Amino acid sequence: MARWLRSLVGALLLLEGAAALSFLHHRYEEMVQALFRVQSQCPYVTRIYSIGRSVEGRHLYVLEFSDYPGIHEPLEPEFKYVGNMHGNEVLGRELLLQLSEFLCEEYRRGNERITHLIHDTRIHIMPSMNPDGYEVAAKQGPDSNGYLTGRNNANGVDLNRNFPDLNTFMYYSGEINGRNHHIPLPDNWKSQVEPETLAVIQWISSYNFVLSANLHGGAVVANYPYDKSQDQRFRSHRRTVNTPTPDDKLFQKLAKTYSYAHGWMHRGWNCGDYFADGITNGASWYSLSKGMQDFNYLYTNCFEITLELSCNKFPPEEDLERQWMANREALVAFIEEVHQGIKGMVSDENNNGIAGAVISVQGIGHDITSGDVGDYFRLLLPGTYTVTASAEGYQPQTVTTTVGPAAPSLVHFQLKQDVVRKAPERKASGTRMNNKALQKKVVPRATRRGTQR
Repeated sequence: MARWLRSLVGALLLLEGAAALSFLHHRYEEMVQALFRVQSQCPYVTRIYSIGRSVEGRHLYVLEFSDYPGIHEPLEPEFKYVGNMHGNEVLGRELLLQLSEFLCEEYRRGNERITHLIHDTRIHIMPSMNPDGYEVAAKQGPDSNGYLTGRNNANGVDLNRNFPDLNTFMYYSGEINGRNHHIPLPDNWKSQVEPETLAVIQWISSYNFVLSANLHGGAVVANYPYDKSQDQRFRSHRRTVNTPTPDDKLFQKLAKTYSYAHGWMHRGWNCGDYFADGITNGASWYSLSKGMQDFNYLYTNCFEITLELSCNKFPPEEDLERQWMANREALVAFIEEVHQGIKGMVSDENNNGIAGAVISVQGIGHDITSGDVGDYFRLLLPGTYTVTASAEGYQPQTVTTTVGPAAPSLVHFQLKQDVVRKAPERKASGTRMNNKALQKKVVPRATRRGTQR
């Protein structure tokens, strides 16, 4: 089915019984109330938790949607949305509140698409990563808000320039055939980041996220890694050099999924700029160092893109409903993209899950690892792949598998203990699943230039 037809069918499904929502800007207390209201309306499929506090002590709340809130189910992928990283870029914050209410309402209505999505995906929604900056911007309001007013956190730091710089290490290690995934953090990293950044790093270290997007404003485009150009190290004046990841084609597909499901992003001409298909490689637009998007890809298993959603960083309330209608289908369709590629269990000969096993795909120089219970998720485009699972103390196993367009292929690995080296003791995952049980978990597919991300 053509992409435009899939988007049309999905949009029609979402229109069934869609309720009228309130379209207002929410200050911190109002945002918290909105989140807890959703949780009270859908208590069996939601959970609210805080990953930490901002400089001024405001909670960084996350609303989770799952059929088993608070529990990672083997072979069920983890997804996240993060909004309002820059305090004065507020549309993402409001869209994520609208999305939360929408998911709850449509689940209660029995919307089949949304029900499948919540049952088959663990969805984490953080409306505001920078609540302190938002309060500064909100005091100015939409009419008189300065371009940078409230952008930074309460310490005056741009949170999207505050993550450890793993790109520089990756570019160097790449020159000596080093790795470009799961790069270790520098020893003094905690002293170099803000409380909000620290909380997010600890958060993404605690959950095996597979796919993510962070929501910004000031342009209309879906931006994908790498954000930082390698050439910037040598010639600082070269600011726009396409810098693809080993998963470049996959990232382009993920970005196009959002742009073509969006009301007008895919048209390309927005905010005085043109981006073909409404997408761009980050470094090809302008080079950005220490950003969250690249950090996710280089430090974790998570594939993240950055969504620039409005020319106006702080749009007036009368524009919020129009923006919601333009983004609603795209927000849902992008979550569904977590269900592609391959997934499975990595276990030993006694069917105990092996955590931290490395999953390598021949021809793609970027590995991922299995989670705490031994399950793994590797996003891939349709095609045939040679995949290897390896773990310390075990003999590696290699299989060839074909990935289709409709659902992830289920590929399990059972590793034999290395007869030369004894397998090191590891924490038991407590997860044993037979093939019949595993089969049940197969998921159906249901800025202007100068704008600073």
